[in-house]
Amino acid sequence: MTMSLTELERSLRALRLSGMSATLQARALAVASHEMDFLEAFSYLIQDELDRRHSRLLERRYTFSGLTEHKDLKAFDWTYNPTLPKRPILELATLTFVDAREDALFIGKPGTGKSHVAKALALLAVNRGYKVLYREAHQLIEDLHEARALGELRKLRAQLTGAQLLVIDDLFLRKLPGGAGDELADVLMSRYEKASTIITSNRGLEDWATLLGDVVLVGPLLDRLMHHGHLLKFDGKSWRLKEAAARVAMQTTAN
Repeated sequence: MTMSLTELERSLRALRLSGMSATLQARALAVASHEMDFLEAFSYLIQDELDRRHSRLLERRYTFSGLTEHKDLKAFDWTYNPTLPKRPILELATLTFVDAREDALFIGKPGTGKSHVAKALALLAVNRGYKVLYREAHQLIEDLHEARALGELRKLRAQLTGAQLLVIDDLFLRKLPGGAGDELADVLMSRYEKASTIITSNRGLEDWATLLGDVVLVGPLLDRLMHHGHLLKFDGKSWRLKEAAARVAMQTTAN
C-alpha cells in the first residue's frame, strides 16, 4: 500500500513527528528531482525532527525559567563603562560556576548592567540545557507568601531548590515586607552547595543586615553565599540615563 504525501503527513503528525511532517514535501521534491537519494533525504528528515524537538525543548525551558526578554552578552557595550568586571563576567559565561554549584553576587549602582548580565547568563544556561529560574526579588517574595497561603509552599520550595541556576534580581530595590528576610534565607540556605544562585542588588553588603531585618541572620547567609561565591562590583554610568538622554535628543531633533 502506497500512501500519498497528504496521507504520509497526516500519519507523521499522528506519530508526533511534526518536524518530519513539516519538511516532507520539500525532501520528497529533492528526491524526485534527483537532488538527493532516498537515504540522504531520509537522513535530513530525521535531522528535521531532531531540530524541531530541540527547538521546542528550548522553548519549554525558556518559558519555565520566567525570563521575559532575550538578553545577550554579545550586545553588551563594554566601552560605555570600562571599569565593569568584564573578565570575571566572561568567565561566568562559561557556566563552570553552575557545574561547581557556586554562587555570584552582582553589587552596584542602578543602571550599570547587573540585570542585563544576570539575564544573559540565565539565557545561556537555558540554551545549554540547565534548569533555570529567574525571579525579581519582590516577585519571589510574593510567590512565597502566596504559596504559603495556598498550602503550596513545599511545592514552590521544591521548584526553587531543584533549579540548577536561580537568579534573584534587584534585591532591596523595594522594601522587604515583614518576615521576607527569613523566607529568602530559607531559600538560599536550602541551595547551599547544591545549586547555583545569582543575586543582583544596588545595596552594598554592609547594608544587608538592616535591610533583611535580622542581624543574626545575615552573617551565616553571606558566609554561605561567599564560601563558593563570586562577588562582582558594577560601577560607572547608568545605561538607563544614557538611553533617556538619547530619546530626548531624538525628540529634540525631530521637533
